[in-house]
Amino acid sequence: MLKLDHVVIHVSDWERSNAFYAEVLGAEVVPHGSGFVYRIGGQQLNVHGPGLEVQEVARLPVQPGNSDLCFQWDGSVAEAQAYLAVRGVEVISGPVRRPGAGGEGQSVYFYDPDGSLLEFISYQEDK
Repeated sequence: MLKLDHVVIHVSDWERSNAFYAEVLGAEVVPHGSGFVYRIGGQQLNVHGPGLEVQEVARLPVQPGNSDLCFQWDGSVAEAQAYLAVRGVEVISGPVRRPGAGGEGQSVYFYDPDGSLLEFISYQEDK
């Protein structure tokens, strides 16, 4: 059986992105060679960035700002919105109903510092 192990994002500024992913997504920022990986729960984002030479890349390598990632939020969508607001992160869309790996959920969308689209999806109903 297959399951997703990691995905790749590309950032333009290590310090800014490391801080954002640690503070907003709760990532463990792990040094890896001349770059970093971000571990979030049991998932990993391999990160391409300044000064990093990567051997294996897609035919059209990922660029800063062109990723689209969804993370499952364990609380309600209202709690996700409040969490982002406290961290100064602007919600650009939502809450909206969307299908996800766990079925139908409510999502909010926001950007990382490079403009990649990030989504928190909640499968809990707001009270």
